[in-house]
Amino acid sequence: MVLTETSDLLNNLYWITLLAVIVSSASGVLKAGAKKFDLFGVIIIAVATGLGGGSLRDMLLDRPVFWIQDQVFFIASIASAVVIFFAARLFTISPRYFLIADAAGLATFGVAGTLVSLMVGAPALTASFMGVMTGAMGGVFRDILCTEQPVVFSSSLYATVSWIGSLIFIGLLYLDIDITISAIISGSAIFVSRLLAIHYNISLPKFRFKS
Repeated sequence: MVLTETSDLLNNLYWITLLAVIVSSASGVLKAGAKKFDLFGVIIIAVATGLGGGSLRDMLLDRPVFWIQDQVFFIASIASAVVIFFAARLFTISPRYFLIADAAGLATFGVAGTLVSLMVGAPALTASFMGVMTGAMGGVFRDILCTEQPVVFSSSLYATVSWIGSLIFIGLLYLDIDITISAIISGSAIFVSRLLAIHYNISLPKFRFKS
């Protein structure tokens, strides 16, 4: 499946990506805040989280890196970091909000990554995995910079729900369902499934040697 670049398609991609950058950057700030980083450190973590996955995706797909081509995404990431940084001084922000922002970033970037990959002609399965990588790698960069084990490797159904959601998105497009509706359905499925997995502590079996 190759999606033809139309003005509506590019417009959908723009707003999905912008939302993904904002919420992912916010999750980076909340994680950095727990480490008591200063404002500059918080901004670096936010930028790595909000732009890292999409940057890796674009480099692998040999296309212009989205936030270098359009600095609005870079500005949005920094603005998200600064707003959350100072809001935390004025309001009580529960650590659980990190999980909500992280799930929202996983969902929106999962859809955006899949969409971009389809637009450059990637096969369906590859495109779906690129969606997973776009959604998860920002979190990996965030956690490594915060000297923690990446959430994606041990948390409740993280990359799994992203991959399933990306496949659902592609399936809906194959059924000729409107791209906006497809994005909302698949993105919501990723977001809700991730939160339910956290709430009920649902995870894949972990590797272990026979004792």
